[in-house]
Amino acid sequence: MNALKETNFTLPGQTKFYRGKVRDVYTVDSNLLVMIASDRISAFDVVLPKGIPAKGQVLNQVANKFLDMTKDIVPNWKISTPDPMVTIGHMATPFKVEMVIRGFLTGHAWRTYKSGERTLCGVALPEGMNEHDAFPEPIITPSTKADQGDHDEDISREEILRQGIVSEEDYLQLEKYTRELFAHGTEYALQHGLILVDTKYEFGKTEDGTIVLIDEIHTPDSSRYFYLEGYEGNQRKGLPQKQLSKEFVREWLIENGFQGKEGQQIPEMTDEYVASVSERYMELYEQITGEKFYRHDDAELQKRIEENVVKELEKLRK
Repeated sequence: MNALKETNFTLPGQTKFYRGKVRDVYTVDSNLLVMIASDRISAFDVVLPKGIPAKGQVLNQVANKFLDMTKDIVPNWKISTPDPMVTIGHMATPFKVEMVIRGFLTGHAWRTYKSGERTLCGVALPEGMNEHDAFPEPIITPSTKADQGDHDEDISREEILRQGIVSEEDYLQLEKYTRELFAHGTEYALQHGLILVDTKYEFGKTEDGTIVLIDEIHTPDSSRYFYLEGYEGNQRKGLPQKQLSKEFVREWLIENGFQGKEGQQIPEMTDEYVASVSERYMELYEQITGEKFYRHDDAELQKRIEENVVKELEKLRK
């Protein structure tokens, strides 16, 4: 099974290149972005040493499905998908915050709550909650968008406005879009036997001042899902919830003594473990889309991707 760890293309009209934790992003003619979803996997802001076969394809195809499905709610950056692992879109200036929205007390929110804190990003959390309980209504807990190599940090709405990171007018629009997208994703997930627990959205602004959704949406890297069947019973009995998300990777790392802190060693990722993570990603694709997943596992992934991208750019740059 092939895993795409990185690309190093020189594309026609290329003006810039950026390698994120998971994506390789090429700027073309200063107005187009070519975003390649690699098979890298990160947790606790650290890129793990082995790639996960099919992960990039899953992320790209899930994100594209939801970008197409939600473009009536908020315009987005996408132009085309010339390859299962690639999206080409319009350049936009990203807002320096990620809009995190949570419907349930899970993951980072639960770890904060368990430590005794009763506010998260300036939002008051009710007393008497258990792990994985639903909030009375979804809460927005933004984080700063880290520069390369830095950690994302929790931040409150008040602090975002006080520091002038986002204008009040724009921030209110981001909140509105975030709630509408989450409501749509929640309804869609329920129809497919899942609960959308929490997610994050990233937005940017185009040259004409339009706010657009950028990057991914409702993928297993940006979102957490529970299975609907069994949720209520598990909560009553205090049992763990069956999850479809990247949280199982974080839990495996924690169990093996790694949380991204200085001096900690990343545990060995055996071939068996890598294959199991790949299977989980493909399972999520089929569960959330209701479609069979077909792996595009070419022997020469790099060559296929480059050829498909160059062919599409020839059309877009005419």
